[in-house]
This record gives sequence, C-alpha cells and structure tokens, in this order.
Amino acid sequence: KMNNENNTTPKLGEGLTNNQIVMISIGGVIGAGLFIGSSAAIAKAGPAVILSYAITSVVVFLVMRMLGEMAVMQPDTGSFSTYATKAIGPWAGCTIGWLYWWFWVLAIPVEAIAGAEILHAWFPMFPAWLYAFLFVIILSLANLFDVKNFGKFEFWFSMIKVVAILLFIGICSIAVFGFWPLADVSGIANLYQNGGFMPFGFSGILGGILITAFSFFGIEILSIAAAESANPAEKIRKATNLVIYRIILFFVVSIFLAVALVDWRSAGFKEFGTFQYVLMTLNVPGTRLIMDTVVFVAVASCMNAALYTSSRMLFSLGARKNAPAIVTKLTPKGVPRVAVVLSSSIGFIGCIVNYLLPGQVLVFLLSSSGTIALLVYLVIAISQLRLRKKCEDENIQVPFKVWLFPWLTWLVILIILSVLGYMFFSPDYSYETLMSLGITSIVVLFSLIVTRKKKPTYLKQY
Repeated sequence: KMNNENNTTPKLGEGLTNNQIVMISIGGVIGAGLFIGSSAAIAKAGPAVILSYAITSVVVFLVMRMLGEMAVMQPDTGSFSTYATKAIGPWAGCTIGWLYWWFWVLAIPVEAIAGAEILHAWFPMFPAWLYAFLFVIILSLANLFDVKNFGKFEFWFSMIKVVAILLFIGICSIAVFGFWPLADVSGIANLYQNGGFMPFGFSGILGGILITAFSFFGIEILSIAAAESANPAEKIRKATNLVIYRIILFFVVSIFLAVALVDWRSAGFKEFGTFQYVLMTLNVPGTRLIMDTVVFVAVASCMNAALYTSSRMLFSLGARKNAPAIVTKLTPKGVPRVAVVLSSSIGFIGCIVNYLLPGQVLVFLLSSSGTIALLVYLVIAISQLRLRKKCEDENIQVPFKVWLFPWLTWLVILIILSVLGYMFFSPDYSYETLMSLGITSIVVLFSLIVTRKKKPTYLKQY
C-alpha cells in the first residue's frame, strides 16, 4: 500500500474498527473545556452563552462539512494539511501541518499535568510530577504498538463522556420540570431574571464565542483517524452528517439546562466548574468524585488524541517531504513509531519544564498556540473554496457537497476573519494573538524555504 503523494512512502495501517470510529466521532468533541471551561463563557455572556454555543456549533459544523467534502474525495491522514497543499500551495500545507502539530504536542503536557493533579488529590502518597510522567509514558506506549490501542482507549473514554453528558441532561431535565426530589428547583426563570437574558448585549455573546470556539477544537481528528480504517470515505460521510446533532445535544442543550437551573452570577461556576456546581446545587450524592472522574477521563481522552494526532500529522509532513523522512518509518502493524516517540518526547519535555519552571516557559509556549484552532478552520474553508471551484471548472464530480456554495463558505471565512480581528484588537486576547502570529510567521518562513522547489499540485490525484 503506497501513499498518494510519494510512491516510496508506506501507508498507515487500517486498524480502527467501525465502532471505534463512531465513538471517536461522537465523544471526540467532549473535553474538559465543556465540563469546566464553560464557566468562563457563562461569566462572559450570561444566559446568552446559549447563543454563543449555538452560533459556534453551526460554524464548526459547516467547517466539518467542508472538511468532509474534501476527505470523502481523498481520505488522508494529513487531512486539511494535505488539502491545503493541493488547494493553496505546498507552503500552506507545510505551515498548517506544523502549526497543528505544535498545538497538539503542547496539549500533551497540559493534559498530563491536569490529570496528575486529580490523581494526586486521590492518592497523595506520590508527587504530582510522577503521575504526569507515568501518564505520558503509558499512553505513549499504548499509541506506539498498535493503532487499535488508540481506538480502544478512545472508544471507552468517549463512552464514559457520552454517558456522563446524557445523565447530566437527564437529571437536569427532570429538575427543570420540577420532579427532582433532592432539591427545590424548577423552571427556566434564571434565563431572564438576574440581569436579563443578554446582560452584556451582543459583545457578551461574541466574548462567549471566543471562549467556546476552542472547546470544539479536536472534532476534526475524525478525518485523520478515519484514514486508518476500512472504507474511510463512507465513515467520514456518515459521521459528518451527524456532527450537528451531537454538538447541539452535548453543548447547547447541556449549557441551556445549566444556566436555566442556576443563577449565572453564582461564584460556584468559577470555583467548581459548570457541571459540578449544577449537580451540587441539585444535591446529587458524590458529585465531587463523579465529576473528578469524568474530567480525568476527558483529560486522558484529550491527551490520547493529542499523542495520536500529533504523530499522524508529523508522519504526513514527512510523507510530503516537509519533515525528515525518518518520521515515516512504520512498525509491522503500520504505526509511525518515530513520529509517536518524537511527539511524546516533546510532551514529556514540556512536563519537565513545567515542574522545573512552574508557570513560566509552558505558559509562554501555550500563548503561541492561542489562535491556531481558528487558523486551521480558516485554511479548511479556503481549501474547500478553491478545490470545489476547480472541480466545478473541470467538471469533476463532488459526491459530498457543502450547500449554497460558495456563499456559505465565504460566510464562514468572514466570521473567522472577524473573530481573529476582534482578538487582535481586544486587550484580553491581543497578547495571545500576537504570539500566535509570531510563531505562524516563523513557520511560514520555514515552509517557504522547505517547499521553495515544489510546484502546486492542484487536484493532483484528488
């Protein structure tokens, strides 16, 4: 089996099952950002955070539909990086690929440290740094030997997260209708009392969007993982069609119930996290242990995905000669071992740096990845715009389309550019935006040098 871009580069194995792909597509979008980070969005927008999540859900769904359109035509582990190479040019694919890799290798130590803090609280006899290192080592080894291990871990991680969300929605729904026996709460009065539905106006909704947008990042992993399964195009098509229902259920409905049942101004949201504070208000027994367990699973899932995704993107960069060829070396089971080891090593170093220089170097590095999610979405939209136009000009059949082309695509591009512009001029986000622009400029320069002798490959083998 050979890679589309290079006939000497081996292709990754097809070790992920249909059930694993389904669960990755369902639960992959649910991270600790929803369980805990949503409290910051609630503080920013009040009850109108529901609109923030709804708007973001629609934009993310449209971006996924664009990615799905391209991925159905050519499933590839490089995903949007490969499509950017074909649509915009080799420098663009190289740039977004390395930025995406950078984002996820930085996520490895962040998630390891967060998980270690929970484990240390449960079992204080060992230091937190030991848990963090063991966390990275165990999941790295799991990813190193067989892609099926990633699939198995992610299947059960996703299952636990989905069950937790559904139970939360079920309990809160009972409470809203006044049938919850453990607390005297009911109705949705909190949505319009306490300063009204939009206490901060439209600017509050926009501020909420800036926070919620990053909660969805990771859903695009589906198109990367599907490339390591049988019949990937069909799996991508089915999963993409169901994305909008899943993110509305998991995000919009759960947040609606949270702000309906509890006064959005409550300090408990920030202190305990959205889900935990709501369950505490409803007097659910064992809330702290339940939510710590769910958050730990979400953290482990995110780190598992970070290890997998960073290694596959690095492999894809190597396959397109944008990274050293050694990263394309595969095990007999089709796992890019060098890419996995290098990516996990960077994460491991991040943990060491954090514990040696707490709150300094890692925080500085993380600020450089502040807008990468939006840049990835922007590149997906631009790539789809150009490739679809090329297909129409050359009468190439597109089996899975974005509707109302090109108007919806242009709308998404304008929304993303508007959010990036707001972040650049906003005092709350300008530092992160400038740092991200700085690292992006460096990577663009590097990419122009690396790909200077390569010609654009518009629609080649597309």
